[in-house]
Amino acid sequence: MIDDVLFTGRTIRAGLDALLAFGRPARVELLVLINRKFSRQLPIEPDYIGKSIDTISSEKVKVNLNPEIEEEGVWLISEE
Repeated sequence: MIDDVLFTGRTIRAGLDALLAFGRPARVELLVLINRKFSRQLPIEPDYIGKSIDTISSEKVKVNLNPEIEEEGVWLISEE
């Protein structure tokens, strides 16, 4: 499975539930572009990580991989 930002783990859990509808896989590996190391609600850890960052709950991570829309990159945005 692939996810852009791993935060609480709920998106991965939903993906695993959908995957289980097709049968029980022998193995599932997780690749994430950004691993937010705090605020996990579920015990999910990625196998492959692009970058790990320390964030607080009030910060958001913005990822853009389409240069036609705006500059490519990853940004931390603080909510106030």
